[in-house]
Amino acid sequence: MMEISTITRRRVNTSTRSVFFFSFPSFENVTGKKMGPTLRQVVEPVTLGEGPHWDAEEQALYFISTNDYTINKYVPASGKHTTSKLDGRTTFIIPIEGKRCHFVVGLERKVVEVRWAGEDGGASLLRTIVEVDQEYPDNRFNDAKADPRGRLFAGTMGAEYEPGKFHLKRGSLYRIDPDGKVHKLEDNIDISNGMCWDVGRAAFYFADSFEYAIRRYDYNVHTGDISNPKIIFKYKDHRLEGIPDGMTIDTDGNLWVANFDGHRVLKIDPRTGSLLEKIRIPALQVTSVTFGGPALEDLYVTSACVNRGVEQTPPAGSTFVLTNLGVKGYPNLSVKMN
Repeated sequence: MMEISTITRRRVNTSTRSVFFFSFPSFENVTGKKMGPTLRQVVEPVTLGEGPHWDAEEQALYFISTNDYTINKYVPASGKHTTSKLDGRTTFIIPIEGKRCHFVVGLERKVVEVRWAGEDGGASLLRTIVEVDQEYPDNRFNDAKADPRGRLFAGTMGAEYEPGKFHLKRGSLYRIDPDGKVHKLEDNIDISNGMCWDVGRAAFYFADSFEYAIRRYDYNVHTGDISNPKIIFKYKDHRLEGIPDGMTIDTDGNLWVANFDGHRVLKIDPRTGSLLEKIRIPALQVTSVTFGGPALEDLYVTSACVNRGVEQTPPAGSTFVLTNLGVKGYPNLSVKMN
């Protein structure tokens, strides 16, 4: 296992913002291959950045800031970052297949359809697709992704009643099919997080954050059903601090996990439960990750700067990109929604 923690920082001024480059020293992995990952800040801080989704057609990154009620778009080619505010806490944004400028967005306990051209302001809420967890009105959606067939997997969580303290066992994991039917796949969840698939191994990976672990389920790509959950990675076995947050998978079958309250992105082999790498991020609250870029070789990392008794100073809350990792990811998929 490798830990990459020493960084140097250099500031580059542009006409609209300051961007920071963080360069790691070269290191060797177990095969002896030299690697030199570089971390770069690409979007200025938001309060609670989450849910990054790379749109390969637009070559753009979409993400949300929950506590700012915003949906966001970042275009690497131009460096342009745009945002639009909605009427409530936003939790994810995923394009709808075949409907340009239309998205499913998590908004409190609802999944809604939003039309947004990607410019500052101008987002229109068109309809509510589903509202869940009626028994817990203070719940909200958290993480969500489209599965390999375009079905929406979306999980909820209990309310944060004090800074860093949540109502536990009130969340659920749902699957929303293209015809709008809602299936509850799991309940008694603390905070739904992670979500990624390995179709070749018929696997679905998921994190209930306060379980301090990663789960693997058997996954049926034809039906979207999951079964036979088992723990494949435990934080305590590796003396890790914080909790698992957002997650993605590379084409080698390894997981990349945001380590919230841990300053890190983790690389995990889910077949062996091995911790392969720890990459330090200059933000305590690392929230999620996704692969992007023209060849899907760049890892975008969102973060937060929520004050839970300790001020989180910049660059906390920024969106970063890790390059030169020597791996690539799978395309993010759009949601199919009739």
